[in-house]
Amino acid sequence: MKDLSDIAAVMADIGARARRAAGELAVATGTRKADALNAAASAIDEDTDAILAANARDLAAARKKGLAGAMLDRLTLDPERVRAIAGGLRAVAAQDDPVFKVLADWQQPNGLSIQRVRTPLGVIGVIYESRPNVTADAGALCLKAGNAVILRGGSESAASSRAIHACLLRGLDAAGLPRDAIQLVPTTDRAAVSEMLGMSGIIDVIVPRGGKSLVALVQEQARVPVFAHLEGIVHIYIDKEADAETALRVVMNAKTRRTGICGAAECLLIHRDIADTIGRAVLRALIEAGVEVRADATLATCPGTIPATPRDWGQEFLDMVIAARTVANLDEAISHIREFGSNHTDCILTEDETAVAEFFSRLDSAILMHNASTQFADGGEFGMGAEIGIATGKMHARGPVGAEQLTSFKYLVRGKGAVRT
Repeated sequence: MKDLSDIAAVMADIGARARRAAGELAVATGTRKADALNAAASAIDEDTDAILAANARDLAAARKKGLAGAMLDRLTLDPERVRAIAGGLRAVAAQDDPVFKVLADWQQPNGLSIQRVRTPLGVIGVIYESRPNVTADAGALCLKAGNAVILRGGSESAASSRAIHACLLRGLDAAGLPRDAIQLVPTTDRAAVSEMLGMSGIIDVIVPRGGKSLVALVQEQARVPVFAHLEGIVHIYIDKEADAETALRVVMNAKTRRTGICGAAECLLIHRDIADTIGRAVLRALIEAGVEVRADATLATCPGTIPATPRDWGQEFLDMVIAARTVANLDEAISHIREFGSNHTDCILTEDETAVAEFFSRLDSAILMHNASTQFADGGEFGMGAEIGIATGKMHARGPVGAEQLTSFKYLVRGKGAVRT
């Protein structure tokens, strides 16, 4: 049993081993990395019962602590979700290897031949809460991109994460890759997070995956670059030219399919011209499905709604709650989203292509959608196999962060004895 009393020493050792592993991964072939991920997926399948048993222990402890419903949903695994974890590993394995992919290739008049190629970032630190699938997603994507990863999961999902991590290690063993390529911090002591945030020169980038307080802590204290995954304050604007059936189907899915994910709709903006028709039909359906609708003065006349307060705008409810208000036009909808949104995901429902073009051009959220459920804001649904998070910043990675987004690039310059005059 490793001595965990000296957290600083534990993290320093993990960092040194991750750095060495990163050197090996940087030159590992795509075939070996794919073999590791496929073997890990098979291990997940074989260990489903053990993973579910570990998850049951986590859930029992979480319920005893009074964890909120949305957090419990994120924590919960069932056979279908475990199969999805294995499927995600296989999907990442099947993707083209991004490392050393040529991004650009050109010849200079002075005879220099220049290439810009993808290269691993090095060591990535992932700090996450309650979602045990992140253990597999982050491990897989970092490995695919040739990076070593240090995973620090939340205490709520500790047993589940350990069970999944054991499967990842079996995959690495099967492919002959270093076990230190994917390390799970062996303690839930918060001091380990503080150590990670200060590991400049060891960790090349930190990815926080969790609530607002976690992300704020990481951004405030990190001495290494951060890919910020901020709140999902997701808006849907129902335009006056929206199709009634499309609006009803999309809004219901966006709000009720899974309320605890960052792509769940949190605010509904309804053009005033269709507030009494399409708008009321959508609100009635939400209420009948058990959603608490917090409405502005105009929409509060719809039976079953409750009056909204100023605090309801810009809220990530992560629950069967949605804020709703009328807007005079597209300009007012865009102004509301700019003021209260989080630059995560926003959607317009309309058959007016001019309105779509304006919505897409004037808003700068990481993901903008037209006539599609915001629950599609997910790397797996984008064809990335999995995601390490949704980056809402503007530097380097933005939107779903997959394997390609976990690389940088370098220039390879070839000459024939060229000298500069």
